[in-house]
Amino acid sequence: MTDFPPEKPIHTPAPQDAPPKTGVKIDAPTIEPSKSNISGVDVIKEHLKHLPTKSGVYRMFGADGDLLYVGKARNLKNRVSNYAKLGGHTQRIARMISLTRSMEFVVTESETEALLLEANLIKKLKPRFNILLRDDKSFPYILIRRDHESPQIVKHRGAKKIKGDYFGPFASGGAVNETLDILQKAFLLRNCSDSIYEGRSRACMQHQIKRCSAPCVGLISHDDYADLTKQAAQFLQGKANTLQEAMAEEMEQASNDLEFEKAAILRDRLKALATVRTSQSISPTNLEEADVFAIETKGGQSCVQTFFFRAGQNWGATAYYPRHDLDDAPDEILSAFLVQFYDSRPVPKLILTSEKLEQSKFIAEALELRTDHKVHIHAPSRGEKLGIIKQAHTNAREALARKLAETQSQSKIFGLVQKVFELKETPKRIEVYDNSHIQGSNAVGGMIVANEEGFDKSSYRKFNIKDKELEPGDDYGMMREVMRRRFARLKKESEGRETKPETWPDLVLIDGGLGQLSAVIEAVSDVGFGPNDLNLIAIAKGPDRNAGREQFFRPNRAPFQLPLNDPALYYLQRLRDEAHRWAIGAHRAKRSADIVKNPLDEIEGIGPTRKKALLHHFGSAKGVSNAKLKDLEAVEGISAATAQKIFDYFQN
Repeated sequence: MTDFPPEKPIHTPAPQDAPPKTGVKIDAPTIEPSKSNISGVDVIKEHLKHLPTKSGVYRMFGADGDLLYVGKARNLKNRVSNYAKLGGHTQRIARMISLTRSMEFVVTESETEALLLEANLIKKLKPRFNILLRDDKSFPYILIRRDHESPQIVKHRGAKKIKGDYFGPFASGGAVNETLDILQKAFLLRNCSDSIYEGRSRACMQHQIKRCSAPCVGLISHDDYADLTKQAAQFLQGKANTLQEAMAEEMEQASNDLEFEKAAILRDRLKALATVRTSQSISPTNLEEADVFAIETKGGQSCVQTFFFRAGQNWGATAYYPRHDLDDAPDEILSAFLVQFYDSRPVPKLILTSEKLEQSKFIAEALELRTDHKVHIHAPSRGEKLGIIKQAHTNAREALARKLAETQSQSKIFGLVQKVFELKETPKRIEVYDNSHIQGSNAVGGMIVANEEGFDKSSYRKFNIKDKELEPGDDYGMMREVMRRRFARLKKESEGRETKPETWPDLVLIDGGLGQLSAVIEAVSDVGFGPNDLNLIAIAKGPDRNAGREQFFRPNRAPFQLPLNDPALYYLQRLRDEAHRWAIGAHRAKRSADIVKNPLDEIEGIGPTRKKALLHHFGSAKGVSNAKLKDLEAVEGISAATAQKIFDYFQN
């Protein structure tokens, strides 16, 4: 994003996260929102007196400090003046205006920069009245590492800090895994870690099932392995036809030379390449690099189906369900979706859409500020590209139908849960807690969240147990720590608000019995929650831990069981099992990290470079621990002071 001059100070009427360092904030009048007779229109009119006619971004806040809306404008004064008019607004906009009690403004150098800043703020702050892209996970890539004599091929997410060739993005982890599976069969590249590679004395199972050429034990020369790596890169660059032709000629030549074993290997590799190409149900002939977006809207909800094409290949599809208002038009939803979608993602040269976007050129200009090439946004009306859009739209329609069916089913089961536990309202957010450990070691608490759309995995949390005074295996103490930390945070989020935050649970389920429930009641009471603030339920397995004989415990109520065929019981079991799975997974990850932890990591001043030098010199951490001070000083990059520190660490 373009750099802007430093910000000017301005009053902050709401406890929101600060916006990105961009633009120039303008001074605005301070208005007392506590006055009972003040209206949203009055607030907007007061701000309007001080606004310039420049482009920028505006934010609208409610009485409790909640961010209501983020918008951009070519002319701030003209745009905001529309909100000061009575009548002519949709129901959503009218409601937003009535709730407005404060505003903030940032002036930018151009409207395109305002558009990018608006998208950044919407993604970060998630305003109530904006169209929101709810799934914001990074896309995976295939990485061929170049920092080893035998390059490794792996799935990669996040920053591109590792030296190597990156291919993507792929639409999903599943799409990457499928492609990697075929690439291993076709090019026999290793996917093992460097530590496993260095420790091999004989070929592993990957070689036995013909998925690796075993460079670790010298069954292939480094030059030949480099050729395989080059071929894999060519395939991912879209040169599959040329590669297949060359391999076919090589296979035929090997057969003519009576090298039948080599010919068979090449035959298997050709078969694998053909498989990965034919598995792509959509393979356009003239679409080298493009993203495809098709939207289907029904029942106040929308699905945006995406297809990714890179190097002339289909690299997967993903469905998104943006949050929006009932009266938002499909082209309006798709326009807002695109800008947020590419806020932190690479932008292709061509973007195909199912709707003709009124601001397509403007959006393309804004996206060009984030990349080094021209961007074209196009809604095709004929030809092969239209066929791709139709297929994407079919996928969007079917995905939305499944989503609506799941939502209706989930709403029904939430109604049953409300009835079972005699709740005042149908729950919208259910939190479930469980702990996992082995005799107190690597103790972890887990929280899962379910809402009317299913499991909300982006809200899952794990809690590393930090209390050193807990007795090993003290489940009650672990649960108290988890609940104190979780609900102390919730208490902080709720301060100064008239309404409950979105993270407020309507039902809290604890995996355990009356003891766990008592520990939870004590913990939430310690952080300021009263007996009627939270709906707390403990679910304990019955005699012999038989599923179906669970007992449910509520504060100051007698425990009870549900009939074996009760749909609510099945759902509650599913919630409990998901929390158990999540907690065990977090525990295993922590335990695995401890197993592979190197004692050198705990020595202050020993970073990756010095650690690598020590391990290369002594062969292992144990070798370092047994080394004499003089030997440590002989290692390149290890000073006398550092050597003394290492020596003292292991001696102690």
